[in-house]
Amino acid sequence: MTTVIDPHVVLIRPVVPQTPGGCGECLRLGTPWVHLRLCLTCGHVGCCDSSPMKHARQHAHTKAHPIVQSLEPGEDWRWCYVDEAFV
Repeated sequence: MTTVIDPHVVLIRPVVPQTPGGCGECLRLGTPWVHLRLCLTCGHVGCCDSSPMKHARQHAHTKAHPIVQSLEPGEDWRWCYVDEAFV
């Protein structure tokens, strides 16, 4: 895994998951998800790109909150949707 220095890291804030029980949009819509991602700017919880709805990516692009962290147990990586790279 290659990690890059990303200019978007300045957008990272201390956050608390808004919907710790799952993807907020999927919970409202009743749709499934595969893995969860935490927005490191606002705490939005969205589903990953392997999920049917890809809510984490949609949130990143519509809200200009590019960096997420995996919410999966045992994972601690971060991803920038703008640069398509680990940070």
